[in-house]
Amino acid sequence: MSQVVCIHGIAQQLKSRESLLAEWAPSLCGGVSNAGGNLDPADVDMAFYGILFRVPGSKDAAQIPAYKPGDLDDPLEIALAEEMYAVIRSQSEPGSDEPTKAGERTVAHLLQAIAKTPFFGNVSQRVVIWFLKQVRRYVTEPKIRQDAQQSLIERIGADTRVVVSHSLGTVVAYETLCARPDLPVRTLITLGSPLGIPALLPRLAPPVGPGTAQWPDGLKNWVNIADQADLVALRKELRPVYGDRLLDQIVHNGATMHNVLPYLTAKQTGRAILEGLAGK
Repeated sequence: MSQVVCIHGIAQQLKSRESLLAEWAPSLCGGVSNAGGNLDPADVDMAFYGILFRVPGSKDAAQIPAYKPGDLDDPLEIALAEEMYAVIRSQSEPGSDEPTKAGERTVAHLLQAIAKTPFFGNVSQRVVIWFLKQVRRYVTEPKIRQDAQQSLIERIGADTRVVVSHSLGTVVAYETLCARPDLPVRTLITLGSPLGIPALLPRLAPPVGPGTAQWPDGLKNWVNIADQADLVALRKELRPVYGDRLLDQIVHNGATMHNVLPYLTAKQTGRAILEGLAGK
């Protein structure tokens, strides 16, 4: 079994374990190379749970339902949208044309503001709704949660020491390692993680509250890496939430702030892998 196991983030429903591994492994090895080391692609494996979000019988090539603002009606989905919007407003330049009039925080306005950010690239609002619904489904539908975690457990072998996770996959990895202290993983690397989003914390398993976050038993190192402009990683520093043993690092991914490939090739990611494999 592989020494490094990866787990992907959101909106990968049209891909597969093999196709993602073909994308991730060279970039991850490149990150290790950028950090001055070497990693054999054969030592990298991928957990895949994207198929859980495929839409049976969908005629849409992107597998994204024709959502409208009224379809964003779950309290958690709305809370996530509001928190993303708050970050957008806090980062707005003085004198920006962001409206401040009463009623601006309607669901339609939240979606419009989020969709036009560089993160989403001015996409259709239905893409934003689809994004939020996948997060909500993972934390509220036990079968999806169980199967996603099982996809990771099945790829971890006796030789696995490092888990590299991205986006929603960081939630899957964290919860799995909390639930399974018997796994041999010693280093967790989280990239563009939503594990600091306030609305999400009480929904985690185990729930996270002020001073109550669980450090996964058996885990020696946790390195969290975030781009300063990554909208999914609302809280760039997870150390205040999960404890002083966690190491936070900031990177710059350019215009593709949440895209996983720049995260994988970052020197910080490569260094964390090398130290994890060396047992540091």
